[in-house]
Amino acid sequence: MFRWLPRRRAQSAPPALTDLVTRPLGRLIDSLTGTGGRPEPSPRRGATDAVVDCAVYADGVRRPGALHYAEAARHVRRHRDAFVWLGLHEPDAATMRAVAREFRLHELTAEQSAVGGHRPVAESIGDVTRLVLRTARYIEHETLTETSEVVDTGDVTVLIGDRFVITVRHGAPGALWHVRQGLEQRKTLLDAGPWSVAYAVCSAMVEGYLDVAGHVERDLERLEEAAFVPDRSPGIAQMYQLKREMVEFKRAVLPLQEPLHRMLDQADLPVVLRPYFVDVRGRLARAVDRVAGFDDLLNSILQARLAQVAIDQNNDMRKIASWAAIAAVQTAIAGVYGMNFEHMPELTWTYGYPGVLALMAVAAVLLHRRLKRAGWL
Repeated sequence: MFRWLPRRRAQSAPPALTDLVTRPLGRLIDSLTGTGGRPEPSPRRGATDAVVDCAVYADGVRRPGALHYAEAARHVRRHRDAFVWLGLHEPDAATMRAVAREFRLHELTAEQSAVGGHRPVAESIGDVTRLVLRTARYIEHETLTETSEVVDTGDVTVLIGDRFVITVRHGAPGALWHVRQGLEQRKTLLDAGPWSVAYAVCSAMVEGYLDVAGHVERDLERLEEAAFVPDRSPGIAQMYQLKREMVEFKRAVLPLQEPLHRMLDQADLPVVLRPYFVDVRGRLARAVDRVAGFDDLLNSILQARLAQVAIDQNNDMRKIASWAAIAAVQTAIAGVYGMNFEHMPELTWTYGYPGVLALMAVAAVLLHRRLKRAGWL
């Protein structure tokens, strides 16, 4: 009896009881070996860190309580009038695979969403529409230098399904917490379903473009004013740095035009949201025009600065040539008297040496006045 009971308990002990015994022993061994007893982070823990927010919405109202995205996915399958908005920030591949299993996403969609740096695009893979937008943020700086960062960009992927929308953000700019808060205040718009989130994200990105364009316009105005100031004109390297930043900003704004056109052609897009997307397209057109104008203005400033540098160099060369001409007169006179001929003009004159020096000085003064009147000095 004494031998049989322990054997039966060892065979029928639940896993939780086994863990209560093995975990303290493992920690003791780790402390003795110096490992510290810290377990490796699990994929579920990493997924939790990548989740910014997860909420279920029904009838234009957010349901109270915090849900795991798996629980939220099961909830919306049982309630057809609800949808879930899952927000992720820089998830790893394992997290995206776990999310893809819960929401039944295509594996290519999960792989593409796990990495950043994509070009703006709108495409449909099965029942899911994938929309990629570039994010932009203006970086404050006192003066423009050769290494100044003016625009910081990232990207956000919006996966739109029948009863879910997943936003995956990469990079520092483009935080969506204010988008979620603003949309939750518009019950009628939120009642349109997952596409309302796509509209809110698109609208926020375009507003960000216009805000960055306003700051860049002020930078260009200051650069244009300083370009023709002789004492503090910006260098070519500073202008080229700003031009590089504008190229990056252009890559974020201009390619979004085609995806927005495709969004309006989507059959799943609710009719009530079409005017809102048309408004976003109009504001994007304004941003595109401003960015194109910035590029032309920056090219003009750069060309004007290069022309000014060429003019300054030409003026310097004329000044150098003028002083060389003045020195040439003195050199010629001194060279004549340095030939050591026996019969030289005024060679035996008592005041010959001061007279020659006076001639050289008068010639230099007359030539200097002549060149200065001509604008060479």
